[in-house]
Amino acid sequence: MNYRIGIDVGGTHTDAVILDQEYKVISETKCPTTEDVSTGIYQAMREVIAKAGIPRDQIVYAMLGTTHCTNAIVERKRLNEIAVIRIGAPATLAVKPLIGVPDDLREKIGKHVYITRGGHEFDGREIVPLDEQDLTRIAREIKGLVDSVAITSVFSPVSKEHELRAAAILREVLGEDVSLSLSHEIGSVGLLERENATILNATVVNVAKTAAEGFINALKEEGIHAKVFFGQNDGTLMSVEYAMRYPILTIACGPTNSIRGAAYLTGFANALVVDVGGTTTDIGVLINSFPRESSLAIEIGGARTNFRMPDLVSMGLGGGTIVRIKDDGTFTIGPDSVGYQLPKKGLVFGGDTLTTTDVVVALGKADLGDRSKVAHLDQALLEQIYARMVEMVEEAIDKMKTSAEPTPVILVGGGSILLPNELKGASEVICPANFGVANAIGAAIAQISGQVERVFSFDELDRDKTIQLAKQIAIDEAIAAGAAPDSIEIVDMEDVPLAYLPGNASRVRVKAAGNLAVEAE
Repeated sequence: MNYRIGIDVGGTHTDAVILDQEYKVISETKCPTTEDVSTGIYQAMREVIAKAGIPRDQIVYAMLGTTHCTNAIVERKRLNEIAVIRIGAPATLAVKPLIGVPDDLREKIGKHVYITRGGHEFDGREIVPLDEQDLTRIAREIKGLVDSVAITSVFSPVSKEHELRAAAILREVLGEDVSLSLSHEIGSVGLLERENATILNATVVNVAKTAAEGFINALKEEGIHAKVFFGQNDGTLMSVEYAMRYPILTIACGPTNSIRGAAYLTGFANALVVDVGGTTTDIGVLINSFPRESSLAIEIGGARTNFRMPDLVSMGLGGGTIVRIKDDGTFTIGPDSVGYQLPKKGLVFGGDTLTTTDVVVALGKADLGDRSKVAHLDQALLEQIYARMVEMVEEAIDKMKTSAEPTPVILVGGGSILLPNELKGASEVICPANFGVANAIGAAIAQISGQVERVFSFDELDRDKTIQLAKQIAIDEAIAAGAAPDSIEIVDMEDVPLAYLPGNASRVRVKAAGNLAVEAE
């Protein structure tokens, strides 16, 4: 029997599950997320293995959804020493790299910033030839001072030629130990946002490497020699090598794991997913069993980026959210939370803080802790508080819907006990078995994906051939990330004509997904 372990790190809890080869849950656990993240992961892993009582040598896959990279960027800690190289002079000299990035982050990552000659037009024509001599000079200048380089060329999603040549020159001078992040592999069209995404990717390479090595070593200490995969933010997996190259793709993988887990647990391919944790509620949309992507630029650590991210609405409502009742009978709900300290601070657990969990227990809607400890609370007021909690979620559901028609709503996450089995705007409300660890299940059952988003000219190839080319690029990406070639399917495709560009241009986005190559073997 082959087993797999799935672990997902949330803001307050780290969840872990073990599934058998038919994807049935053998054991599950929830542990408090620790400040250093890793300790909580190891604790959850040991607990879930102990509960399962299975031979350790039969655990052959381990999947991790982690917040290591997000935390590093937000906290400005453990970041790589990086150089930023933009290929875009003289066309882009008016707007320097790191414009709009918060000052404290710019101080950390803006010590070695260069703009050199090169780049392409929107239709793939060269603006000016690449200045190879200047790149060699830059490489010699930064040698020994940096361990990671972000390279961004103007319109590289249309033509990656200058980025690839620049990478070859830098690799020759800097050697193999310095990590190179190329913008055409990370972001889409939009120079500044793509550049920021590439820079952030370059800053967290060491963080991803440390997290991966720590996880692999922790597994080995438990006698487990599993193939390790990381969750990425489109609801699929990537190999350790791929994760170290594109660590930024781990950002926001938690909510997407929950969405994928919800799809698996219910069998619904299209629905709204409400993931209620200890601190926040995230609402996302399932389309063809995958999370809907955001079409907006996303800020990460204060830097505006344009790489793919899930389309989510988040609000400060979770199981540990603090409720404050004022002397005049009015009240506030959050947004602050006791988080993972709920078992110590919640009233029903003998603490001194009124939380949303206390409200649902006092109203008899959940059975946790000691209900007698909240018996003194005014029931009529609690009903008002509860009605407002439900209303907050219903308003968010309304924001995420694309039509007025009622939509199925799936409740997952440990905080789902806060919500009723009927919600306005929902055709039905489903709370599946194992809802509390849907995120870890989503990590464990995920497939491998590849994606391309690029501007193509239909004048060069006709539309059908261009779409076929884009599909093949996405399939190749999936294979590179660890998918079995014969299992890959195209799961999403978008073709948007760009009337303002010459050459019958169109922005084509294709996503392919398949099963793990090791699993297929």
